[in-house]
Amino acid sequence: MNGGGQPASKQSMRRHNLALVLRQVAASESASRATVAARVGLTKATVSSLVEELRLAGLVVEHVPENQGRVGRPGGALALNPQGAAGVGVEVNVDYTAVCVADLTGAPRVRLTERADNRGRDVEETLHSAGRLAARACAAARRAGLTPVQVTLGVPGLVHDDRVLHAPNLDWRHIPAADLLVRGLGRQRLAVSVDNEANLAAIGEFQARPAGAGASFLYVSGEIGIGAGLMVDGELFRGGGFAGEIGHVTVIPDGPECGCGARGCLERYAGQDALLQAAALDSVSATRLGSATAATATATRTGGGPGRHALQEAPAEGNAPVEQLAALAAEGDDAAVRALAVAGRALGVALSGAVNLLDPPEVVIGGIYATLAPWLIPSLQVQLHERVTSGRWRSDRLQVSGLGTEAAVRGAAGAGVQAILRDPSAYIDLTSPVL
Repeated sequence: MNGGGQPASKQSMRRHNLALVLRQVAASESASRATVAARVGLTKATVSSLVEELRLAGLVVEHVPENQGRVGRPGGALALNPQGAAGVGVEVNVDYTAVCVADLTGAPRVRLTERADNRGRDVEETLHSAGRLAARACAAARRAGLTPVQVTLGVPGLVHDDRVLHAPNLDWRHIPAADLLVRGLGRQRLAVSVDNEANLAAIGEFQARPAGAGASFLYVSGEIGIGAGLMVDGELFRGGGFAGEIGHVTVIPDGPECGCGARGCLERYAGQDALLQAAALDSVSATRLGSATAATATATRTGGGPGRHALQEAPAEGNAPVEQLAALAAEGDDAAVRALAVAGRALGVALSGAVNLLDPPEVVIGGIYATLAPWLIPSLQVQLHERVTSGRWRSDRLQVSGLGTEAAVRGAAGAGVQAILRDPSAYIDLTSPVL
């Protein structure tokens, strides 16, 4: 838009119309150029020109049927190109780094995981390493015919303007995370942004939902920390920028001190570290676990298993300590069952307040809670039924995510895809040959 309220320039109109057409293709199934033109309110000639630009840029494909004797050009079916642009998600959490590359349809195409004690590492080393892992994933994606263009980094902390202001569980403060990740990525033409991992997990959950599923829900991400993301009609609610820090909601005012400096936070009762400590899992033995599980536990704790920074061209192999906790609970171990009941109660106390305040149609628990749900849910539901006053609580409003601990990294990749769909001209300009 020119200053003084002048009409938009040709460049800004092109940018707007390209995005309009591409989003319509994404929202439709096999729409023709004429159908897209009717839906977006542009002339057929204009839409045809825009579609051609998107097609040449590799963002859309057009499946043209045989003419079958009809006069004129048959109307082709437009679709997003699964072999074109791609979004890259990177998640740096306390005990692992994960990368996912998703094509323009949102389908995950490459996934890598590096197990590491990131809270014990130098922040620059951690983010440079994450950048190198992302570069490796991008190389694999390019071999598969994709063009990675947008990277979204998810971290468990407060984020503003691509900087991590505070991530207590990583002991990070005022970290220029995007800049440090870029250094690890090397000489690649990639746009980089940073977001909170629970926000991205909520986005990942929304994007993975089947057609017809609700677009409004509260997502709770359980990891070493606990975060939440509120989706409203398919859009993430950010509040003033830091919404969703449910792990630091007080459930017992005079409880133990939290890493954030407050006392009695939910995280101190239902975070991964708190759960494992309460279940005495650090002293697990073969008398408490079945032989196969105990062997895995021993290998994990003594370092006899896979290399500490082993890379997997696959989804993360799971969280061994959490799986051990689930195995103990399944065997009826008193300490494990009791720890999960206490965590479920604390979750219920915190979530009942959120439900009373926000009244989301659904509450979805994910991350490690997806694995531990059978033992968390009973005491969690008791608290919700007792405390929710904003309408009677129905048990079916509580759902378990099917993505587990992959929600955040898949949401990060999906956020990259959405950035391309919102502004395809930026992608076209970024990937055009440099003269």
